[in-house]
Amino acid sequence: MKTKFHVIFITSLLLICTGIVSGCSSSPDSRIEKNQELFNSLPPGAQASIRAGQVQAGFTPDMVLLALGQPDRRYTRTTQTGSSEVWAYAASSSPAFSFGLGIGGGMGRGIGPGISTGVGIATGGDRASDRIRVIFDNGRVTSIESTTGR
Repeated sequence: MKTKFHVIFITSLLLICTGIVSGCSSSPDSRIEKNQELFNSLPPGAQASIRAGQVQAGFTPDMVLLALGQPDRRYTRTTQTGSSEVWAYAASSSPAFSFGLGIGGGMGRGIGPGISTGVGIATGGDRASDRIRVIFDNGRVTSIESTTGR
């Protein structure tokens, strides 16, 4: 049983590490290189902002992806005036996660002790740890909320 526990534990840790590494984002230059045609079609002012990793009101989702990469979370914010899509970028590049182990047993025919693991990724709404939130209405950036200088 102890060997099985170690295998499950090590496998779970490897999955967590793989998730962290795959979540790392690239630089604006590498994203531009992969989407050169789109970047070349943009006005010079937008190109300069994207190269600097900055977002401006009026940007489309594709332009935000060039500037900032994939968001850590996407969610909908609903207010009295309507709904907006929010892309949130965390202050740190590592995702929030938790790790838990449980040992259980049972009684009855064919039921024996068992070991289980679980990994949870936090995907809540607004968080104080967000570095930047980009708010979209009708497919365009209408607001940028930042905890640091842009």
